[in-house]
Amino acid sequence: MTLTPEEEIRHREKMAKRKAVQDREVSSKSIEKGLLAVHTGAGKGKSTAAFGMALRTLAHGGRIVVVQFIKGAWNTGERKALELFGDQVEWHALGEGFTWNTQDRARDIENCRIAWEQARAALKRPDVSMVILDELNIALRYDYLPIDTVLADIAARPAMQHVVVTGRNARPAMIEAADLVTEMTQVAHHFRKGVKAQAGIEF
Repeated sequence: MTLTPEEEIRHREKMAKRKAVQDREVSSKSIEKGLLAVHTGAGKGKSTAAFGMALRTLAHGGRIVVVQFIKGAWNTGERKALELFGDQVEWHALGEGFTWNTQDRARDIENCRIAWEQARAALKRPDVSMVILDELNIALRYDYLPIDTVLADIAARPAMQHVVVTGRNARPAMIEAADLVTEMTQVAHHFRKGVKAQAGIEF
């Protein structure tokens, strides 16, 4: 589509005004702090988005710790990729699979307690740039961990440490404490059409 000279002028003026507004908005932000980000909702991509943030952190030379609360020790593509960064990455897969697989509430609670001890240790370390608490929302939903303790430990972390919490059905208290909340919405899903989990998409 070819614009007339008048349309080109109007477009440039419009974009110049938009840039000025954006520049003012960006320049007004001066706070730098560690963030608590929550990825929740019924749609796919909550953990995947967290691992994307981990890649950014690693590329800037930061150290990350991943603690998985529900998922078992799966041989996933994201773990293989992130562990290529060597000692910049610590990965703790301490669940035994989804709750409907274990069917043992006491064992699930104990596994989550052990996982939280790993998480608490990471949350005390100033050398860790980002802590990913994968599927923590599920553990909190089923009351496998006391949310007051979890939120207190997160709040007491080093000032510049980022924390990313994933899992559907985030508790209201977690959402209230967060700096950033993203809700993944499912519009369509191949699983409903008979397509099984595949490498590179689900793991």
